[in-house]
Amino acid sequence: MGKQWLKVGTALAGFLTVTGGVQAQQPPSDVEEIIVTGTRRADRTLAESPVPVDVISAGELERSGLGEVNKVLNALVPSFNFPQPTITDGTDHIRPATLRGLSPDHTLVLINGKRRHNTALLNLNGSVGRGSTGADLNSIPASAIRRVEVLRDGAAAQYGSDAIAGVINIILRDNNEGGSAFASYGQTYEGDGDVYHFASNAGATLGNGGYLNLTAEYRDRGHTNRQAADTRQQYNNLAGGVPDPREATINRTDNFWYGDSAVTDYNVVYNLGLPLGGAELYSFGNYNKREGKAGATWRRPRDPNNVRAIYPNGFLPFITSDIDDMSVAVGVKGDAGETRYDISGTYGRNDFPFSVENTLNATYGTNSRRSFFSGDLLYTQGVINADASRDVDIGLPSALSVSAGLEYRTEAYELGAGDEDSWRDGGVKVLDSGSTSAIGAQPAPGAQGFPGFRPSDEVDVDRHSYAAYLDLETKLSEALLVSVAGRVERYSDFGWTGSGKFAFKYDVTDAFGLRGAVSNGFRAPSLQQSYFSSTATNFIGGVPFEIRTFRVNDPAAQALGAEDLKPEKSINYSLGFTSNPFPNASLTVDAYQIRIDDRIVLSENLTGTAVQNFLTARGFAGVTGGRFFTNAIDTRTRGVDIVGTYRADLDAAGTLNLTAGINFNDTKTLNVKPNPSTLATVGLQLTRFSRVEEGRFEEAQPENKINLSATWQYEDFNLTVRGTRYGKFTSRNANAALDQTFGAEWVADIDVGYDLTENLSVSAGVNNLFDNYTDLVIPGANPNGFAQYSNFSPFGFNGGFYYAKVKMTW
Repeated sequence: MGKQWLKVGTALAGFLTVTGGVQAQQPPSDVEEIIVTGTRRADRTLAESPVPVDVISAGELERSGLGEVNKVLNALVPSFNFPQPTITDGTDHIRPATLRGLSPDHTLVLINGKRRHNTALLNLNGSVGRGSTGADLNSIPASAIRRVEVLRDGAAAQYGSDAIAGVINIILRDNNEGGSAFASYGQTYEGDGDVYHFASNAGATLGNGGYLNLTAEYRDRGHTNRQAADTRQQYNNLAGGVPDPREATINRTDNFWYGDSAVTDYNVVYNLGLPLGGAELYSFGNYNKREGKAGATWRRPRDPNNVRAIYPNGFLPFITSDIDDMSVAVGVKGDAGETRYDISGTYGRNDFPFSVENTLNATYGTNSRRSFFSGDLLYTQGVINADASRDVDIGLPSALSVSAGLEYRTEAYELGAGDEDSWRDGGVKVLDSGSTSAIGAQPAPGAQGFPGFRPSDEVDVDRHSYAAYLDLETKLSEALLVSVAGRVERYSDFGWTGSGKFAFKYDVTDAFGLRGAVSNGFRAPSLQQSYFSSTATNFIGGVPFEIRTFRVNDPAAQALGAEDLKPEKSINYSLGFTSNPFPNASLTVDAYQIRIDDRIVLSENLTGTAVQNFLTARGFAGVTGGRFFTNAIDTRTRGVDIVGTYRADLDAAGTLNLTAGINFNDTKTLNVKPNPSTLATVGLQLTRFSRVEEGRFEEAQPENKINLSATWQYEDFNLTVRGTRYGKFTSRNANAALDQTFGAEWVADIDVGYDLTENLSVSAGVNNLFDNYTDLVIPGANPNGFAQYSNFSPFGFNGGFYYAKVKMTW
């Protein structure tokens, strides 16, 4: 497969060279773009970078009605994937994104070059990124962003844990004058999913040459529903087997929220710098309030976890959130003689409380409440950095750039229990014959839709780490640039780890250069993976199971095969070239391989009579399955990135910017760790990691992706057209006969803008112009009828979306 991709990549590179060319996501210009990601030099240009970096401008972020940074990056960066799953509990509120087909927690997010905190949420259900936690890019409004730099290479030696797939660095606006404000509205072709979006950005001068830049945003997104008919029997038959007449009249096509959840965001971002003699005091931060409401799975009237005296015609539980996300950074940077320094402290916090509405706890019978507080997740991170850099003349064609630094990081994770009624067994059994279970049978305890966290789930843990790094970079000749980095870190919970990186760029000619890198990296197990536990309803093959997620140090989990978690270890290789085949054109092609050993995954849902009896004997009555985190597999990811741009000056007809990007990606599981002997000891024959989970890693994301865009600017008129081709992906089933491969799909976007005056503009556009959807799920894999689209769909399944926007600048 790797050789085949190399052939395809070479052919496409030749095609692009003939038709236009490239150079990352930013068109070439007379002024070379200075980048700050992947280097600590002060003068590194995009063209000089020995590793691939995409630069996404503010204009590209704004020319879209999508509103969310993750969705915009999905349309612009070929190796970026942002599926939009549904009925996945908290993941409906904070959806994960991936880079180069790896997990969300393999991409490090920076803000102005400083480590961004992750969310408290752990993705647990049937989505891409199951078992991971990552940063929430959607908490930063696009209006606050000057540009986004996407480093597509391993960078753990430079930035520490998580930077295995790459780094996304968001550079905030820093203008000290002027500003803008816009209002937009859009909705889907189906008439739902209304988005109301308002934002304003303004700059002001502080002191003598300082700046304060402020952004405020309000974004309200309505829910969507793309379910097919719910074909399940809703009511028990009457006497003599006669169908209940209500079967013919119950709503079967709008009893779910099978699509986007309803989310309202309030965002505030600030960025300031204040000169202090020869130094600069700087600070930046954000506050995001997100109110979310997502549908769980419809509870039928005949469901044994329903109380028909309360909901005679069934009910849809709603999982709600009231998320608070904030961060603040303060630092000072400047020059001390010939040494550049940067000393900073950052703090981030993500608080994710869960509630559930329009529900009940069936074990309380007719006395059950209808809404519950289900518990709270909290993650905090604090980082102190001290960095210094200096250029030393050692007689080479360029000075040796020496950078060194120290870092201290502390993390904390808390899980708080919900209301007692949200998790407790109230003692009431099935009350009537309207259920699929007999009178007197045991319903599942806890609030339907999201049972509350129990007191036994509560946890308050923290850890800290110390790190030191050294970077060296110089030119050994006029043509050869080399960079070496090393980093050592000590974690309080698992000890020492180290990583290194070597990268080079060799300019064969002024218009063609070779580049490559080799590095090793690591990812520490997150506190969420180590200490999260809960009991929740999971639907497996359309059948509900009460699944317990155990902490790895729980004796019951260890008896089921859990072991202490270790850090993941990676080795990254990349090799490629850059070229400028003719003026205003450039092309980059980069092949890569990423091997990850001891990869942390969430085990299969371990179910069956033996497991249920095992759990019941250990005090987990009503729990029908279990799962836990484990270093179960070694994987290898191979791929090729081809990225290009061309800028054409059309004289009297304006300017035209063309961009093309292609990613080919393939992940293979190289090794699955054998079951520990403890499983045999308790008499259980279980598979901790089987073909369904393997498929989520290997085939659930597109095997290739193409991003094409053209922007034409003519006087006061501008037009942007984008086309994205998402390659095929596969969803595996426990029954291999029901595996399904979904075909490739094109999605087209268009945005048209016009400047009415110097300070007022209007624009309108359509995302997914031709209303494309992925293939329908085959009937065998959709036994209940309603789940007609795959949660792995790389562009969701809302269909076409149109919008209009008015913007004022000053």
